[in-house]
Amino acid sequence: MKVLMINGSPHKNGCTFTALSEIASVLANEGIESEIYYIGCDPIAPCKACGACAKIGKCVINDKVNELLEKINDYDGYVIGSPVHYASSSGGLVPFLDRLFYANARSGKANLRLKPATAIASARRAGTTATIDQLNKYFQIQEMPVISGRYWNMVHGHTPDEVRRDEEGMQNMRILAKNFAYYLKCKKAADEAGIVPPAQETPVFTNFIR
Repeated sequence: MKVLMINGSPHKNGCTFTALSEIASVLANEGIESEIYYIGCDPIAPCKACGACAKIGKCVINDKVNELLEKINDYDGYVIGSPVHYASSSGGLVPFLDRLFYANARSGKANLRLKPATAIASARRAGTTATIDQLNKYFQIQEMPVISGRYWNMVHGHTPDEVRRDEEGMQNMRILAKNFAYYLKCKKAADEAGIVPPAQETPVFTNFIR
């Protein structure tokens, strides 16, 4: 089993990375491999809503989104980490995820349905719950179970050292990781026992114009 963790911070080894690393350490102790994927600091263009991904199997904008799209199906679970910027996710992460999830849904690269996922946020002070809510919506639209800890998945600190000194926040990263590992193991056991996932209905699309 392998978990993908996306580091949406401009700082590769900053506060968000510190929290993700704590999760990775616990997952390793549970026998689960993980990878921290850094989206970088280069500008990430927003989705053009052109629909080309449904035809060519990838985003028409060829950058790190396509790099990750090619291997997104290699993972059994997903964690997205972001710093708080103006009570929201980082400016680079939002267009990255918009295009990644949309291109994946339209191209059929990976079936994310029922794969576990969670979001974590790092902040100096506030805006964390709004950021977590924003990120969790990417999972909920894909029928992905959202894993929680014993509190909202956040750490506080202005530097990695301060984050490490956030005892409650780091403890929750460990609890979150254990819960994540437990779900993955339960899912694997269910698959091996022949427990079939619920049948997927054909999507119905409506609008509010009558």
